[in-house]
Amino acid sequence: MRVIVQRSKESSVSVQGKIIGEIKKGLVILVGFTSGDDANKIDKMVKKILNLRIFDDENGVMNKSLLDIKGEILSISQFTLYANTKKGNRPSYIEALNGQEAIKLYDLFNQKLKEYVPVKTGKFGADMVVNIKNDGPVTISLEE
Repeated sequence: MRVIVQRSKESSVSVQGKIIGEIKKGLVILVGFTSGDDANKIDKMVKKILNLRIFDDENGVMNKSLLDIKGEILSISQFTLYANTKKGNRPSYIEALNGQEAIKLYDLFNQKLKEYVPVKTGKFGADMVVNIKNDGPVTISLEE
């Protein structure tokens, strides 16, 4: 499981020109799954994301978590996180989990996040336009 976390001032996701999810202050997370990913890995990743101290405290030090600031999440499925570019110029996505299994894990991941914070999502498998107002910029790569 790979997740790219971006601190955001505001962000949105559109499908066919229509906004289907938007957040104010919080995190945009791009998430991809691979073989061997399961509920246990999801639990660990959810805990990591919720408690990642990347928001400024009163002294301007990144010392607060998403929970501390009562932020939101925009969660986007992103199989291309498992692109392999070691050979040639055309990425291979063979390491990405197939769509039928990945959507189950993606839904479970978002359900677990929603137990703690508001979560908006894109549309699994759709051609999406994601507008991210990256704050900082702060971008962190996580893998479980």
